Amino acid sequence: MKVIVIGGGPAGMMASIKATEKADVILIEKNDILGKKLLITGKGRCNITNAVDISEFVNNIPCNGNFMYSALYTFTNEMLIHFLNDLGLKTKVERGQRVFPVSDKSLDVLNTLKRCAIDKGVKIYSNESVKAVLVNEHNEVIAVKTDRNKINCDKVILATGGKSYPKTGSTGDGYIIAKQLGHTIIEPKPSLVPLVTKEVYNVQGLSLKNVGIKIMDINNNKKIYEDFGEMLFTHFGISGPIILSASSYLVRYKDVKEKMKNGGIKIYIDFKPALANEILFERIRRDFEKYKNKMFKNGLDDLLPKKMIPIILELSKINEDKKMCDISNKEVDVIVDLLKKFELTVEDFRPIDEAIVTSGGINVKEINPSTMESKIIKGLYFAGEVIDVDAYTGGFNLQSVFSTGYLAGSLE
Repeated sequence: MKVIVIGGGPAGMMASIKATEKADVILIEKNDILGKKLLITGKGRCNITNAVDISEFVNNIPCNGNFMYSALYTFTNEMLIHFLNDLGLKTKVERGQRVFPVSDKSLDVLNTLKRCAIDKGVKIYSNESVKAVLVNEHNEVIAVKTDRNKINCDKVILATGGKSYPKTGSTGDGYIIAKQLGHTIIEPKPSLVPLVTKEVYNVQGLSLKNVGIKIMDINNNKKIYEDFGEMLFTHFGISGPIILSASSYLVRYKDVKEKMKNGGIKIYIDFKPALANEILFERIRRDFEKYKNKMFKNGLDDLLPKKMIPIILELSKINEDKKMCDISNKEVDVIVDLLKKFELTVEDFRPIDEAIVTSGGINVKEINPSTMESKIIKGLYFAGEVIDVDAYTGGFNLQSVFSTGYLAGSLE
């Protein structure tokens, strides 16, 4: 039996490795190297998976999580870690149960997978693009057509990725191939993507840890999302882990684009989530007493990062030359409100080519979740981000990619 795997990312490499147990495998990659996108995951460190119990994964996959049960339990996070460890790649667990290579180098993950594929006998064709999957009158796979030639085969695994980070080769090719074969494509949208805000302050590059965020639909007074962790101010708005996770909720929120246009989506940042308003009030009062002879503009160093101080000064409308001892309780209330409910208006998502993953893709209703085989074309399997499945940050997306790759490569 001959199997062709289209796409040399983590899903394609895992599918190729597994498929060698039953078939001769050709892996076709249009780039000159495998795993270009894998190299930039986790800021170049590669957040391989998450160490939480596998039963918690579905809750971290907001888009078609139930579809992933078979794949996740067929190839669990523990199995992935053992697989990589047995190949010589040491791993470690960090905050939030995120799993990384000990070396902090995504290249080591890529090289481990590539070396394994080659050792297993996978033939790798790079710099070659697949244009179509050919089928017979019975809708059975018979060959693939590339920009170079036609290659006969018995089965095909489509693992071309989504549309995010197109410079790495994720340009939506798989959607075109699948659509030609009769599959439905759920409109690709950015997921895990930074947010554009109306208010852009001169604090780009400022990273804040241990802050709380709450996203509200102010027209309905409805809370959309709430989280705690790390975020980042940018030249267009905000980013960072908790913002990227928030975008996964927002992209699915009803009429969100229209509500953004009308200024109806607000994000509130809590710079001091561990302190209730009353306790923060007393804390500020103690600081003001400590620095009572300083001017307001010079007395906030213990409370805020330096870059944030000019913004709080401006928004509070308190005279920055006023002595700390002369600031009233009412003015302290204003400061407390700013620190506990710093308001930003969300105007848009950044483009899909800046998204970490794509929301959308091949409709899961047309895929057998127990095998990853197409319900339309016999012998056609899917793996990875090309499927309409996406998860939150923390290693959940890559685990989904590896699990679907492994299941598709099982060729059941």
